Amino acid sequence: MKHGGFQAKRLIQLALPVLVAQVTQTMMGFIDTVMAGRVSAIDMAAVAVGTSFWLPIMLLVQGLLMAFTPVFAHHHGADDTKSIRPLAFQALYIALLGGVGIMAFLWLSPAILKTMELDPQLLQLTEDYIFAISWGTMAFVIYQVFRGCSEGISYTLPTMIIGFIGLGVNIPANYIFIYGHFGMPALGGAGCGVATALVFWAMCISMGLYMYLHPKFKDIHLFATFYKPDLPKIGAMLKLGTPIAVSLFVEVSLFSVIAILLAPLGATVVSGHQIALNFSSIVFMLPLSIGIAVSIRIGYYLGRDRPDISALVAKVGILISFGLSIITAIFTVVFRYPIAELYNKDVEVITLASSLMLLAAIYQISDSIQVVAAGALRGYSDTKSILYISLISYWGIGLSLGYTLAKTSLIVPAMGAMGFWIGLVAGLASAAVLFAIRLKVIQQRLSV
Repeated sequence: MKHGGFQAKRLIQLALPVLVAQVTQTMMGFIDTVMAGRVSAIDMAAVAVGTSFWLPIMLLVQGLLMAFTPVFAHHHGADDTKSIRPLAFQALYIALLGGVGIMAFLWLSPAILKTMELDPQLLQLTEDYIFAISWGTMAFVIYQVFRGCSEGISYTLPTMIIGFIGLGVNIPANYIFIYGHFGMPALGGAGCGVATALVFWAMCISMGLYMYLHPKFKDIHLFATFYKPDLPKIGAMLKLGTPIAVSLFVEVSLFSVIAILLAPLGATVVSGHQIALNFSSIVFMLPLSIGIAVSIRIGYYLGRDRPDISALVAKVGILISFGLSIITAIFTVVFRYPIAELYNKDVEVITLASSLMLLAAIYQISDSIQVVAAGALRGYSDTKSILYISLISYWGIGLSLGYTLAKTSLIVPAMGAMGFWIGLVAGLASAAVLFAIRLKVIQQRLSV
């Protein structure tokens, strides 16, 4: 059990379904971008700006719920599966409360959009897109609770299956609502919001039915008993989850703020940035899936009081992720022009996107280390350090340097989008170093 080869095999077994699920979800973003881009660059830009609003706030709530998965895994490793059900109900209460907050924020977002000096057509499309997607909020947060229960017992296959269901709904729904078929109006980029809301509900309902019907969940038996809110338990989990949520928000909002700051530069710049970012997000699913698997396995082995194996899991996970990042970086450099052409046929957009993907190839390497190391720290329930390091790296270094290079002439003449991406490279590299150092400190403490 201690052998690195066994741990590598087990991590891959856990990570592969998660990877497929994450890729299918990211592919939905790819499909949204491409199908909206076929209408116009403005429709593509509306999806990009709208995503910059809804994604960070939804991931903020998802981050709160991510704290539950390694705790579920800890109970699973300690052969205390019966403790998962009451804890899952507390996660559900947090999810529902967070869902209400998300919807309120999205409905108020037009007030923020109107301060951004956007093209009137882009402004209207973005508002319509955000309003449509808000109706899928509750489904999104409930699905995260179901998913956490499944992954917490080291059963990641449902995540993959439900991902395919979501993708299967996304494509025809986009076709209907973007272009206007079967009697529906042609909504352009705003139609992506309708389609995404439908996807969230399809995934939520499908996962609930899966857990209700499949014997794998008989020990959890999530729907057998109702549990009232346990305020002390909710408070304890919020204390554990809030640093994860804020750090996730800090990381994702970095990209969103960049998109918002680039918006006044025009649809071409936003579209080029969005293409590079969307492709990078697809590649990011590789280390992210490994990080999730590492978090689960560390929680499991800590439940069995085996910190030595937990340390081995973290090491193996980082090595696998780093090796894969070298391959993806080379692929990105070699095929950057054909990749950009998949999204858009505008020569200026393609040129900008392909140049940004050179920088994306560089940051894939440091990204592969930081995301797995952060996943390991979640497994150790060392969540405060994740927050502090994220703030320093992404905002203190990444955004400040990126803004200086992109929008000012303090160091070099203003570089536009390229400056922000240089900041991203610097921020992710610093996060990789700091997360790795912190992980080593935690492991040394447990080994004493």
